[in-house]
Amino acid sequence: MSVRVIGIGTALPPHAYTQAEVKAVMRRWVGGERRVDRTLERVYTHSGIERRHSVVADFGPDGPAGAGAGLFLDRGGDTFARPSTGTRNARYGEFAPPLLERAARRALEASPTALRDRVSHVITVSCTGFQAPGVDDHLVRALGLAADTERYHLGFMGCYAVFPALRMARAFCLADPEAVVLIAAVELCTLHLDPSREVDSILSTSVFADGAAAAVVSAVEADDGGALRPALELLASSTTLTQRGKADMAWTIGDHGFEMVLTSYVPRVLEAEAEASVAPLLRAGGIDVGDVGAWAVHPGGRAILDKVERGLRLEGGMVDASRAVLAEAGNMSSATVLFVLERLLGGRCADHAVPAQEPAPLAAGTLVAALAFGPGLTVDAALLRVGDTLP
Repeated sequence: MSVRVIGIGTALPPHAYTQAEVKAVMRRWVGGERRVDRTLERVYTHSGIERRHSVVADFGPDGPAGAGAGLFLDRGGDTFARPSTGTRNARYGEFAPPLLERAARRALEASPTALRDRVSHVITVSCTGFQAPGVDDHLVRALGLAADTERYHLGFMGCYAVFPALRMARAFCLADPEAVVLIAAVELCTLHLDPSREVDSILSTSVFADGAAAAVVSAVEADDGGALRPALELLASSTTLTQRGKADMAWTIGDHGFEMVLTSYVPRVLEAEAEASVAPLLRAGGIDVGDVGAWAVHPGGRAILDKVERGLRLEGGMVDASRAVLAEAGNMSSATVLFVLERLLGGRCADHAVPAQEPAPLAAGTLVAALAFGPGLTVDAALLRVGDTLP
């Protein structure tokens, strides 16, 4: 039985900022020392990111729309306010549900018509906020799904969490051939901004952004009036912990937001252990690295992509889709790899601030290796094959 990702949808919040704009704000907040200013210039200039989106209105040249409207500063203010974790989480409860709903609706619209009202399971993913009832409850009600739709939430796992969700979805579909599973990930990383003059803080605040993505997974064969729709067959998956780097990527709850630890050592660990980390996936799929036609690597940052590419000895633009997503939207934690897979299928989020030509889709039969990294240091991966939703 073939279990496939039969629809992907993505969504971005309305506020879009160039790296130059965010850098200028950071210089006002933490700059003023020669060493810090040089670090900001170097990090932001060489980040590989052109633009990021946020639910926060504080990063534009004019600040938020009116006095008191910003999360981190009032209009024209230059001092970082350091709001409480409760204040930040309240904004998550306000902005996360509608953003996730938009991505989910797009994923369903990209799926065969006959399956759109047959969702049996909802798996939500997020590590940047908590609420109960949660975003899973919101999706069931807002999308008009059945009241007995099974709901599961994967929380606080970090950037790799969509991969456990895909494993869960595949297991549900193998257990019930009629299952239709909606996976939906939303991350509002910028709510937890707490900048300092430390190098690692400057690095982490230079890459994270907000976004949502969803995918519909099923084994049901649905003839959509003869129309071919792009799909990704789920062939195998793996998870592993690296030997080093446990303390170099972490995510904890502090008094002033969730505190990210992402040190400059992470890319070097991933380069050194890249082959060992993907070996279980290749064994599970019975293939070699050379059999993979494209790589959907989580774009945690430019250095991470560079080091993984070098560690796996990839050539010929094998991670170009990841670089494109990094440039256009930054690191949106768990949602990001679905943006990359969407791009490999020839799609692009409709909410991008800058219009661009749709990317060319991969040819049917192409093998795609997708991987992401999270606290631990965890490397999760999936092997997929490009196809369509018709037999």
